[in-house]
Amino acid sequence: MKNKGVASAHIALIGCNLVWACDYPFYNLLLGRYISPMAMVCGSLIVAAVLSWIPALWQKRERIERGDWPTIIVIALLMGVTRKLLMMFGLSRTSPIDGSIIATISPLLVLLLSVAVGIDRFSTKKIIGLILGGIGAIAVVLTSTTPHHANSELSGNIMMICSGLVTALYMVFFKNLVSKYRITTLLRAMYTISTLAILPFGFKDLINIDFSDMNTPLYLAAAFVLIIPTYLPNLLLNYSLKYLSPTISSTYAYIQPILAVALSVAMGLDKLHADTIIFAVVLFAGVGCVITSYKK
Repeated sequence: MKNKGVASAHIALIGCNLVWACDYPFYNLLLGRYISPMAMVCGSLIVAAVLSWIPALWQKRERIERGDWPTIIVIALLMGVTRKLLMMFGLSRTSPIDGSIIATISPLLVLLLSVAVGIDRFSTKKIIGLILGGIGAIAVVLTSTTPHHANSELSGNIMMICSGLVTALYMVFFKNLVSKYRITTLLRAMYTISTLAILPFGFKDLINIDFSDMNTPLYLAAAFVLIIPTYLPNLLLNYSLKYLSPTISSTYAYIQPILAVALSVAMGLDKLHADTIIFAVVLFAGVGCVITSYKK
């Protein structure tokens, strides 16, 4: 039964990372042109909150202990609000290719946090991986200041790194609660709190979206990013955390840039530059060192 759960966890990770990979070109298509980052955050969180209550129609109510509520509130403000804001504003100021590559730094950040809290430890291979990954990530960020990377801004890439840091914090510190409660119970609490927190700031932007300038493909892209990427992928991610370590779960971020780059180039949203490829290979080599350092 446990082996079956582990296999399902790996499938879940593939699924959520494929969805997140589609985010980069679709968000880039809409953000700043048709929908403001704040409106996108507010709208997606409202949809996620509504979806999170659907399982309550057939599931027996699960009581969350009073002592766990402060942690859940902090996680809701971090993962639900802060990460979303950083990601939306970051993607509005960087290219989908740079954004997806920078996102792969998450396994390295998860490793650092896991070592800091005592659930992992350094080895020579992991240290080499951290150094290579750090060099690759910093290089990708800094190339945004060069003339031939007109679609990227330094501020946007820095926001994407901060978004990855928040994700790493979530995967390391939320794992215990995932093991304690049903995933649907936790996500319902998290998205309800997140939505209540963002509504006063984002509702005006949300109701002022002008859909008249959008065509059918843009409507479909907007429907996708507002409905799909928030609740469903996080449901799959949290399921994986029941069976796999945060570091292993985070390594599936590798899938994202491959599909995101292909979609971005095919849609004409971005160009793949030679220096980006080189720095991405260095970053991937670093993450690869970390992954292969785990023998089991």
